[in-house]
Parts: sequence; structure tokens; C-alpha cells
Amino acid sequence: MSHPAPTPGQTVGPFFGYALPYDGGGDLVPVSHPHAIRLHGTVYDGAGEPIPDALIEIWQADENGVVPQDSGSRARDGWTFTGFGRVAVDPEGHYSFTTVRPGPTRDGAAPFFAVTVFARGLLHRLLTRAYLPLDDAATAADPLLSKVPQDRRSTLVARADEHGLVFDIHLQGRDETVFLGFGSD
Repeated sequence: MSHPAPTPGQTVGPFFGYALPYDGGGDLVPVSHPHAIRLHGTVYDGAGEPIPDALIEIWQADENGVVPQDSGSRARDGWTFTGFGRVAVDPEGHYSFTTVRPGPTRDGAAPFFAVTVFARGLLHRLLTRAYLPLDDAATAADPLLSKVPQDRRSTLVARADEHGLVFDIHLQGRDETVFLGFGSD
């Protein structure tokens, strides 16, 4: 009996950087956009070492909290905001997107980027969120953040820098990022 070739979900990378990135994948808006910011960070393993072969995707609402519903999320025409980006990390584990700050998608919800991580050793993607920097009241009011233990919430909040926002992702270890189950509370 012959066995079919394994699918990507049945293999352990690092093939992501070869097959999935595309030109302009990190540019959700042009750098010249009046509200363009940089969302960037580094992906780390459990020992605190950068992972050189991960792939990061973001999905986000626009500045008004509207989630784009147009087809062709990979299209980069210079003016249509699709809310989707995908980049491979560099050899130092760093990634970068040019985008806008998302608005809240509903009352009481804090604005966030939905983040997907693909990396070596993972048989399935990891899902998390990168929230904009928040005050305590906004954090406590958000339906998801309010359920995360207070000492772990900081792993879901980006920090500001001179270019925009920094969101480091730790796959394991002391500073492990909180990851979410799809369809779970």
C-alpha cells in the first residue's frame, strides 16, 4: 500500500520562507500613507534565541474598526486596504509590516492585530493577538483580555517605539506569548 506525500500540516518546516511569502506582503499600506506605522518584532524559541525561519501573518481592521471583506487580500494596488499581510522573518528572526493602527471592531473591544505564526517544529499554526498599548480600564473591559490572567496580559500587548509598535513573539519559556485556540473563548 503506497502512502500519499505528506501535506504541509503533516511535515515540520522550514519551508515557509520559500513557498508562502509574496512581493509586498508586509505592506498593508504604502510607507507614504499619512497614518502609516510599522508593526515589527522578533520571534523567539524557548531558549530565547531568534527563530530564523518563521512566517508571520496579520489580519486587522482598518482605522475605523471595519474588517475588510473584499476578495484578493494579497492584492497590493497602492490604495485598497485589505487588512492582510504575510512576511517571512529575516535571519535574525525579525519581521516588519507597514500598516495603520486598527480601530476597535465593536464597543468595549480593544483594537488589535490578529497574528498567525508558522515556524519550524510546529505542526499547526499558532494564533495570538497584538493589542495596541492600553490603559488598565480598556484592558479590563476587553472581552478577551479580561479573561487572560493579569500577569500574562502583557504578552498580548505591543509596545510603542519611534516607528510604531513592537510585538515580540515567544514560542515557549518564561515570557511565552499567550496563544489562542481557534473557536475557543
